[in-house]
Amino acid sequence: MRWNEVQERFSNEWVVLEVTKAHSKEGLRFIEEMTVIDSFDDSVKALKRYSELHQNEPHREYCFFHTSRPEIVARERYVGVRGPR
Repeated sequence: MRWNEVQERFSNEWVVLEVTKAHSKEGLRFIEEMTVIDSFDDSVKALKRYSELHQNEPHREYCFFHTSRPEIVARERYVGVRGPR
């Protein structure tokens, strides 16, 4: 599903997504295609659901956004081992 389709189906809601196609550029993650896992009226409930999914399956790419956003671009999280400071 693309973002404009999600916005039409889940108007003015928080959606928890699994990313199925994305690319990275300059520390940003541009999400192109996704699957909607769940939708909520409340951001706290969406965050809780996202946290549950991420904890159970950390290798999968989950996120949550409000459908009022014109596009979905996320900051990439640092993954790896940090050396001595």
